[in-house]
Amino acid sequence: MKLPIVVYGDPVLEKKGEKIKEINEEIKKLVEDMYETMVAAPGIGLAAPQVGKSLQLAIIDLSAGENPEERLVLINPEIIEKEGLQKEEEGCLSFPGIFGFVERPEKVKVKYTDLDGNEKIIEGEGLLARALCHEIDHLNGELFIFKFAPVKRQLVMKKIKKLMKEGRWGY
Repeated sequence: MKLPIVVYGDPVLEKKGEKIKEINEEIKKLVEDMYETMVAAPGIGLAAPQVGKSLQLAIIDLSAGENPEERLVLINPEIIEKEGLQKEEEGCLSFPGIFGFVERPEKVKVKYTDLDGNEKIIEGEGLLARALCHEIDHLNGELFIFKFAPVKRQLVMKKIKKLMKEGRWGY
């Protein structure tokens, strides 16, 4: 089931998500619904807070649904190593129409639990490293616009406030 995407302004986006203690049917259903939501958006990553759930859960699929077997389900993920730097333009489903350059590590190593309850480590570089960092930031209440240069961030906030006032912010 496609879920509504929460946009900036909702407090859930700036709150650290709770660790998942048990992978039950409710979590598995949420993952399926999040995947359907992400693909329909379309996007390459989605964190539970973006659908209103304050949980340490994110999904990533760099193929944007073209290759469902590429889907990564990250439960309680944690970055354990970072290396290098890259600066690329990013967008976010919780900030429709907003894009900006963000500095991220070129490579990361992330420890997480998969949907079967197995502890795993994934190494990502380039776009995968960027997606891992972006989604893990969401789980910690950190938003990509906070990483924009100050002037760019002010312009974006001004634009969002104007859209909110006009009732045109969101989906």
